[in-house]
Amino acid sequence: MIRATHLIKQYDDLTVLNNVSLEVASSEVVSIVGASGAGKTTLLQLLGTLDRPNSGSIEINGTAIDYLTPKGLSDFRNEHIGFIFQFHHLLPEFNALENVCMPAFIMGTPKSKALKRADELLGFLGLGDRTTHKPSELSGGEQQRVAVARALMNKPSVVFADEPSGNLDSQNAKELHELFFQLRSEFDQTFVIVTHNDDLAQMADRTLFMKDGKIDRSVSNGAS
Repeated sequence: MIRATHLIKQYDDLTVLNNVSLEVASSEVVSIVGASGAGKTTLLQLLGTLDRPNSGSIEINGTAIDYLTPKGLSDFRNEHIGFIFQFHHLLPEFNALENVCMPAFIMGTPKSKALKRADELLGFLGLGDRTTHKPSELSGGEQQRVAVARALMNKPSVVFADEPSGNLDSQNAKELHELFFQLRSEFDQTFVIVTHNDDLAQMADRTLFMKDGKIDRSVSNGAS
């Protein structure tokens, strides 16, 4: 479902990614681990189309994203890719339901249809009674679940997560990790997750270990 080949990313004289190639299958959960500066977030940004490599190619769901125009890339990202970050980045002036709807509104989805799906997602994530609450009225765990619902809003092909539980306490982190695999079971959702959390890394189907801008090794964790 994702195929990246010979990715190189440089900033001036600094090579951050050095000839990285990988594939991710549909409905697979892949974790990416490594020391700070290993290139994990840079790889995630390239795969998520937030940045472009200096050389190499990326294909997602059969689309070679290297050849898309900036507008085409933005539309592709909105339709096919979801993002979850360490900090939820919810808009403080909007309630949970409105925050979840944002990707659909950008896509041009009719308001009634967007609100219906957002309400269903929040209900599925255990936030059915929190839809009209603004971020300041939600706990950290609840805010991150709203961010998960927002990432799922347009039924993306893949969700990229960068340290998604890094700002949560251990209990909320555990619940979020379990939620990812529930979503995979329920919706065949594909996840690529950068994490420093050993428990989450080992729950994944496969863990990619990065070192010095390269994938040092890939380990199957035997997840179902």
